[in-house]
Amino acid sequence: MPINELTFWKWILPKLRNKFFLTGLIFLLWMLLFDSSNWVEMYSTRQRIRKLEEEKIYYLNKIEEDRKKIHELQTNLENLEKFAREQYLMKRPDEDIFIVDENDL
Repeated sequence: MPINELTFWKWILPKLRNKFFLTGLIFLLWMLLFDSSNWVEMYSTRQRIRKLEEEKIYYLNKIEEDRKKIHELQTNLENLEKFAREQYLMKRPDEDIFIVDENDL
């Protein structure tokens, strides 16, 4: 055996005979691996929380953009007409609509 392994075993064997050290080691292993709120679960939960917070920021920004659009549509009739024509293909009775798909070009 190399010297490092020998000194390790000389250090660890008396510690393993100590009931307090052994109890602490078992408790630490239990908390790290087997408990319902172990560190692996805590890490994955933190990752999920971080992802959900990013989604929250994204959706709050989208809500703010939509509020601005709604306000603009409610206050300006020209924008309302433009929106209706573009989104719902509405037209006046004497008009013809031609739809050009840019993906086909």
